[in-house]
Amino acid sequence: MKAERIALVLGATGGSGSEIANALLQRGWTVRGLVRDATRSHLAAGIEWHEGDAMNAPDVAQAARGTGVIVHAVNPPGYRQWDTLVLPMLDNAIVAAKENNARIVLPGTVYNFGPDALPLLRESSPQQPLTRKGAIRVQMEKRLEAAVTSGVRVLILRCGDFFGPRAGNNWFSAILKPGKKLRSVNYPGPRDLPHAWAYLPDVGKTVALLLERESELAAFERFHFGGHWVDGHALMSAIRKAAADPRLPLRSFPWWLVTLASPFVTMFREVREMRYLWRQPLQLDNRKLIAFLGAEPHTDLDRAVSDTLQGMGCL
Repeated sequence: MKAERIALVLGATGGSGSEIANALLQRGWTVRGLVRDATRSHLAAGIEWHEGDAMNAPDVAQAARGTGVIVHAVNPPGYRQWDTLVLPMLDNAIVAAKENNARIVLPGTVYNFGPDALPLLRESSPQQPLTRKGAIRVQMEKRLEAAVTSGVRVLILRCGDFFGPRAGNNWFSAILKPGKKLRSVNYPGPRDLPHAWAYLPDVGKTVALLLERESELAAFERFHFGGHWVDGHALMSAIRKAAADPRLPLRSFPWWLVTLASPFVTMFREVREMRYLWRQPLQLDNRKLIAFLGAEPHTDLDRAVSDTLQGMGCL
């Protein structure tokens, strides 16, 4: 097995990591995952699971040995300890990539940008975030770009807000209640405001397609993924269709409650800081991606929403 067809996915049990791993497996790659307890149940079949911690450099180095790609899709749970965990984990991935001449893949986010870059985000848009989390995401990308000078290759695929059958913490799970029958939907912005959503199975397939064009990629590549650019009415229509309930209520997101609880709950504090992303239209310019691939993988909105709600246990 050639190294370029072996990938280590850090965060393979998470939303983006699991879908990227699945897409690579479907295309014949050998995929490894790093998990703290490799004996636990419900680990995805087909992945070679290595026991370890992304915060432990020797664990990452051992799992990455002989790989051609390291997918860095690991995040601290619940928005906690970003300031102390995120960059050290990335540094471990960078060291492992240097040792194996591997390309690092980072699922990028829109949190890197402030209001000045909206409404249309291009690969060249200025990254001047307003939030602490956004500032760390900017540092991650700067650190990766600097690593290119020492031989590391990097691919960043920036996406809108994730949703999908196996997604973790995301806005979709914030506007609904996972594991419970749908009774209402709380939309975070004005209902006629279009917003960028990224269906994770499409994201995974896009990463796999890009990696299979390795010889055509620059040492540092950044692409924007268009995904679904829809307003609250269109999203709600798809949710109502999936739930077979045309009268399912659409309500305003309880920002007052988030504000009230933010001094005491880390996740609410981080969510409140990102409110500005719901006060303007938010779209990603994917012309570079389409020019490179010819087309962007795209699942119909109704099917994507239905599969997501099924996976969340809401139907």
